Amino acid sequence: MIKKIMVPLAFSKYSMGILDYAADIAGLMEAEIHVVTVISDRDLEAVSKITSFGYKVDAEHYMKVVKEERRKKLAEMTNHLTLPDERVSFTFLVGDPTGELLRYVVENDIDAVVMGVKNRDISHMFTGSVAERMFRKCPVPVISYRGEDIAERLRKRVYKDIIDH
Repeated sequence: MIKKIMVPLAFSKYSMGILDYAADIAGLMEAEIHVVTVISDRDLEAVSKITSFGYKVDAEHYMKVVKEERRKKLAEMTNHLTLPDERVSFTFLVGDPTGELLRYVVENDIDAVVMGVKNRDISHMFTGSVAERMFRKCPVPVISYRGEDIAERLRKRVYKDIIDH
């Protein structure tokens, strides 16, 4: 039985769909959703590097600004959810995104994860997709959400493959 669903959000264009999809599942199963966002340690390292060049920016200020921006976005994204407030929680983590998400799953007895297939930011070119690593390493089911545009593109590809064969 699924009682706790983790929803990692990277604030891509699909984040609202991911959240709504997870909320629909949670509503049907009377489950909690744990919305989690990770501030990457790589971002903090980049800020520290910039600071070392004499620019007036520091990791503490960066974290404060990012958390405030994400809080506002989360408030906007969740104001329409019909789940009771006590079944929705928000957590900010800092570190390696995959490691932090996996740790959260284990430490909070999460039963399932709902996330996007791939975020198209530049970091996956160097480290691999967080979603790909979650699918390989996560000890609980990971449900991949696809936006309608991705689903339509995949339908066309399947249809084309059927015709070509």
